[in-house]
Amino acid sequence: MHITADAATEWLNRAAPAARAASATVARLNAAARNAALRAAAAALRDASAAILAANAADLAAFDAGGGGVAFRDRLLLTPARVAAMAQGLEDIAALPDPLDRTLADWTRPNGLRIRRIASPIGVIGMIYESRPNVGADAAGLCLKSGNAVILRGGSDSRHSARAIHAAMRDGLRAAGMPDAAVQVPPDSDRAHAAMLGAAGLIDLIIPRGGKSLVRRVQAEARVPVLAHAEGLCHTYVHAAAEPEMARRVLHNAKLRRTGICGATETLLIDAEIAPALLPALIADLRDGGCEFRADARARAICPELPAAGAADFDTEWLDAILSVAVVDGVDAAIAHVRRHGSEHTDAIITEDAAAAEKFLAGIDSAVGMWNASTQFCDGGEFGFGAEIGIATGRIHARGPVGLEQLTTYRYLVTGAGQVRP
Repeated sequence: MHITADAATEWLNRAAPAARAASATVARLNAAARNAALRAAAAALRDASAAILAANAADLAAFDAGGGGVAFRDRLLLTPARVAAMAQGLEDIAALPDPLDRTLADWTRPNGLRIRRIASPIGVIGMIYESRPNVGADAAGLCLKSGNAVILRGGSDSRHSARAIHAAMRDGLRAAGMPDAAVQVPPDSDRAHAAMLGAAGLIDLIIPRGGKSLVRRVQAEARVPVLAHAEGLCHTYVHAAAEPEMARRVLHNAKLRRTGICGATETLLIDAEIAPALLPALIADLRDGGCEFRADARARAICPELPAAGAADFDTEWLDAILSVAVVDGVDAAIAHVRRHGSEHTDAIITEDAAAAEKFLAGIDSAVGMWNASTQFCDGGEFGFGAEIGIATGRIHARGPVGLEQLTTYRYLVTGAGQVRP
């Protein structure tokens, strides 16, 4: 369904106040009621699996007709296992502690006033995302659990999938007594984009999740606060004291498990001391998995068959089976490379030297630093958050996986005994 820009604004002018009223209702529900609603939505997703997969097939057919790439197709693809994982994700969220049942600080002033800082919902969240239709279910679950309402604007390439997922969740939430307006999807994703960005006073927070161009556009045009993540230009640094078999195993997973996610490693850094012995094996492992390479001169001196890296390659988030490769002289050089080329998302060191690991992790300023682990662990489910709505790389409010706690703010409750200010 295509609507005009004015119609999109009119829709939002109705939808956002309804979402605000719904968020007040959701916030007042006790944790048991919110959890029951999430479990009902999970059951509805499972029941609607065939309809969701049929809708996804329509999206995939349109994507294939447009000649889209393999990595982005994987982001769009739903399978029975992925639908089941969406449902399980909602149940995992329901099982987590209540993010609203938290006293963040509690103190008493000399005049006897007791002051408490307590967790509170943000209100109405606008989620703008691309391609991955499961993001809508994750975002809805996290927002509802944290007492918020959400307006979900998915990408045009996943419109059928997003609507089918929303329809199923709406049925489950409605059966559990949750107001319909707590989770809404606009009738036209393209027109809604601009309307949401200008919705100051209607939407409390915009969260974009997608490629660099989407995030930059949202940051440039939004009149609403933005909780954004930059591109996932992630590095794996193989230090001189790395255990070789661990390095091979971890790097293979970090690059090739799913190449299209923001936590996939895009650049390999390897110490010059061990590169002659280890780099050929690392390259062979990845080449066997279908990976291509862009290498600096020092790496090509060891593996002459590698294509030379261009000027922009170490600043590129490939989101594909392509890896940039550089040889470095120790921890300081690795840190300098990450700071110069990285996006402060997720960066890892592979080493048995604890001092080297601590120096690297302290020297980078990434939202997530990893030691002897795949960068692909950087998501909310793997952190124990149940799911995540994105990976925040900014410095305000939240960094790293954005889960339940990051979807709350706080307010103060002050208790007195008749005090008046002198």
